[in-house]
Amino acid sequence: MHLDISVWEKAIRTVGVYLAITVLLRLAGKRDLAQLNAFDLVVILLLSNVVQNAIIGPDNTLLGGILGAVLLVSLNAVIVRLARRDDRVATLLEGTSTTLARDGHWDNEALRKEGLRKADVQAALRRQDANSVADVDKITIEPGGAIVTTLRQELQSATRGDIERLEAKLDALLSRT
Repeated sequence: MHLDISVWEKAIRTVGVYLAITVLLRLAGKRDLAQLNAFDLVVILLLSNVVQNAIIGPDNTLLGGILGAVLLVSLNAVIVRLARRDDRVATLLEGTSTTLARDGHWDNEALRKEGLRKADVQAALRRQDANSVADVDKITIEPGGAIVTTLRQELQSATRGDIERLEAKLDALLSRT
């Protein structure tokens, strides 16, 4: 139950590795967060093993492991709360949405920059009731990696509000006659 390295060294190692991995994942792009393929999963699994020694150093004690875990979870909680409170921090850490297609046309440069294949985005389109890029006003990839599709107006489903407005117009027309 003794530590082989000081608490401060453990803290500095943990914070340093957390920040380095956060920056690496941020630079890798949004795709890695939502559209993991087998290769991405292998990298993430190996990444934890690669940085393990950087966090624990020569200390493989139970107390050292628990301290590292507490520091990681605590640091993450602080970062998440900062991002939730301040949009500038959230933008810095997470980025902003990227438009992948607009008015039925792909933005090939945006797809390339985000590391996405059209086939992957088209699969997301079909899950959101679009048959092709021609059916959409806009497709974006959000900071968390979710692909969001906005269908052209005439292809969107009617909402309860749409129906109520039509009923009100129909009632107004009928009351005039």
